[in-house]
Amino acid sequence: MADIKPIGKALFLREEELRRGIELMFFAYRDFTGEADSILAEQNMGRAHHRAIYFIGRNPGITVSELLAILKITKQSLSRVLSALVDSHHVVQKTGPDDRRQRLLYLTDRGNALETRLTEVQGRRFAKAYRDAGMTAVEGFQRVLEGLLDPETQRQVSALGDARRAQRDD
Repeated sequence: MADIKPIGKALFLREEELRRGIELMFFAYRDFTGEADSILAEQNMGRAHHRAIYFIGRNPGITVSELLAILKITKQSLSRVLSALVDSHHVVQKTGPDDRRQRLLYLTDRGNALETRLTEVQGRRFAKAYRDAGMTAVEGFQRVLEGLLDPETQRQVSALGDARRAQRDD
């Protein structure tokens, strides 16, 4: 199944442990998204809307092309999602200051309220899991998640973190 190599003296990456991790990831994702899905359904929205709202909220002024790179969906799919979010007054588009062809995306007050509501629901789940697991487990869990990312995605996540730190420092 996988490239199983001993780490130190222990061989802990047996097929059963790998399968359990995969299984837990499926169940965790289902439960993590379940409450948010219910909130989104109230607004006739889905997970693509949620992802767009989340990343626009985390990166105010993000360009459409930057959002496309994060979401890895087609322009056509993003266009449908953004049109719905603009029509429902969750997102506003502004032209770029230097390039009028550039569209910068911002959440409206309504969009911010929805993003906050969704993040609070999911944040509570993370907070409980982190509290129950302890700080060492949190750091290990984050390293495991980072290890699951493709190298390009790792660079993307790192760049987003760098940009946020730069904004805080300004």
